[in-house]
Amino acid sequence: MQQLISVRAQKFAVMAVVLVTALLAGCAAVELSPHLQPLSKDTLMLLGKKGMEVPSPMFIRIFKEESEFEVWKQRSDGRFYHLKTYPICNWSGGLGPKVKQGDKQAPEGFYRIARSQMNPNSQFYLAFNLGFPNAYDRANKRTGDFLMVHGKCKSAGCYAMTDALIEEIYALARESYLGGQEYIQVHAMPFRMTDANMARHKADQWYSFWQTLKQGYDHFELTHLPPDVAVCQKQYLVNVRLQGGAPLGKLDPEGACPALERPAPVAFTPIPGEQVAATRSVVDGAKMHLFGATAASVLTAARPLYVAPSSTR
Repeated sequence: MQQLISVRAQKFAVMAVVLVTALLAGCAAVELSPHLQPLSKDTLMLLGKKGMEVPSPMFIRIFKEESEFEVWKQRSDGRFYHLKTYPICNWSGGLGPKVKQGDKQAPEGFYRIARSQMNPNSQFYLAFNLGFPNAYDRANKRTGDFLMVHGKCKSAGCYAMTDALIEEIYALARESYLGGQEYIQVHAMPFRMTDANMARHKADQWYSFWQTLKQGYDHFELTHLPPDVAVCQKQYLVNVRLQGGAPLGKLDPEGACPALERPAPVAFTPIPGEQVAATRSVVDGAKMHLFGATAASVLTAARPLYVAPSSTR
């Protein structure tokens, strides 16, 4: 009997080893979903070199004409430092804001991305909603929805990245939210709003609108801090607060503006000896839109844009 028990025990032990081995092999084969992918070793090293914490707040700037997407991270001095510039693989329409549903224009303006606007289940790999229409857009009767930054390099009113790049950007945003950031500010601009570029576009129908966007651009260039932006009387007001320094609170986007003041901006001064943090890191990649097309991508830039069902982006 003891010999029979011993044989059975040995068989059970062998089966257990086989089962555990199979389970471990199965676990090894499991891949994390795209929205859970960790940041790459190279990106973690770059964050470290630039003195940036992984969970620190981030800020985004988008430039249509250049097809560039910038990520900035906040450092211990409270200012934002450039982390990376990514190529925007594709975007639809031309320079100018989105006005109505179906115009296939990518938005321009000042937007906020809350954690709830992140979409890990997008049919475009990964996505986050820019928040169009915002208070300004609604006050000016602009229509449209599901305007995203997403993967797949296909656009119908969105900013489309390659899957690999949206995965990294998504991970950076995810870590900032986990670190306590309530929303990520996005400045979506038609181009880098230098005086020279503004002069080039002086005859454009959107010039006066772009002059307001330039206030936000100039403020960040000077301070490395995203300005507070209010909406009242159907207008953006940049770098404002209520008289006396009170928080803006909730204003009526279509109503009269309350008494406001503009605090004097404090110019950015880099931390001494921080040359690495001031260095710009530019990621290579295709730019399919004709405005920003690289030589390698011109041949494919004229492909027809894929129009996706908006509700599943």
